[in-house]
Amino acid sequence: MTSPRHPPAILVMGPTASGKTAVAMALADRFPVELISVDSAQVFIDMDVGTAKPDRATLARYPHRLIDLITPEQRYSAAQFRRDALAAMADITAAGKVPLLVGGTMLYFRTLLHGLADLPQADAALRAAIDAEAAIHGWPAMHTKLAAIDPETAARLHPTDSQRLQRALEICSLSGRKMSDLLAESESQKPSYDFLSIGLLPSDRAALHERIAHRFDEMLLAGLDEEVRRLRSKYNLDLGLPSMRCVGYRQVWEAQDGLMPKGEMRDRGVFATRQLAKRQITWLTNSFEAENYDCLDSALADRVAERTDAFLNG
Repeated sequence: MTSPRHPPAILVMGPTASGKTAVAMALADRFPVELISVDSAQVFIDMDVGTAKPDRATLARYPHRLIDLITPEQRYSAAQFRRDALAAMADITAAGKVPLLVGGTMLYFRTLLHGLADLPQADAALRAAIDAEAAIHGWPAMHTKLAAIDPETAARLHPTDSQRLQRALEICSLSGRKMSDLLAESESQKPSYDFLSIGLLPSDRAALHERIAHRFDEMLLAGLDEEVRRLRSKYNLDLGLPSMRCVGYRQVWEAQDGLMPKGEMRDRGVFATRQLAKRQITWLTNSFEAENYDCLDSALADRVAERTDAFLNG
């Protein structure tokens, strides 16, 4: 006898501005799915404009779990996401529906699928030493250093991604092992679901870059500057918090404080968003076994719906 099939779950992954939410909503119109957000910025209450969070009318029609969980003063880890996502998936499955996880935070997707490695706790003194070395040589040099120790981890990190580079170097130093090896040992923690993994990737990077610029301009017109001012007056924030490191928020903050010319804020925000998309594409192509679709295809929703129908009913 064959073992029974695991309950189904759908993942819709892609870079920023790839149309993930529109695809997820189209699937929700056709199939018995419930949506779970996989977005490290949309977990923050009151951060709506700069996170491209669905508006209230959209959320009323297409509820998303794991949105608006914490204040911008707080932190939310990949481990917390995994616990919350698995609980939400179990709840949705018990109700006879299919979890559909949609977003662009690839670390969250990887943690969900492959579990959490037994990584060493943070060491403040070591982190300070790494930061001091980076201050002298620059983070690209630290990226080169990591590549010599752990090329697999370095390959998926941007040379200026200071937070993740610091953590990877810290783990290598504390454990005496590569971070990639430790993560590989967590593969057995994959949830008991039959996953359909959909990746949305652009056939033309320039076209995606145009989308990104257009959306950033729309955020500015929708009041991103005012949103950052409200957040700063309501909460005790600083640029070191994960919420304010989010693309767009950091650039607006720096412009407000005169840390960059206001006339450069828009272009720097667009550039930072493009770099984010590049990292997301690298994660998606290197770290997941997804069925990829062209996010620029005008028939994208129909193509993904056809595959979803085969997956659920085939």
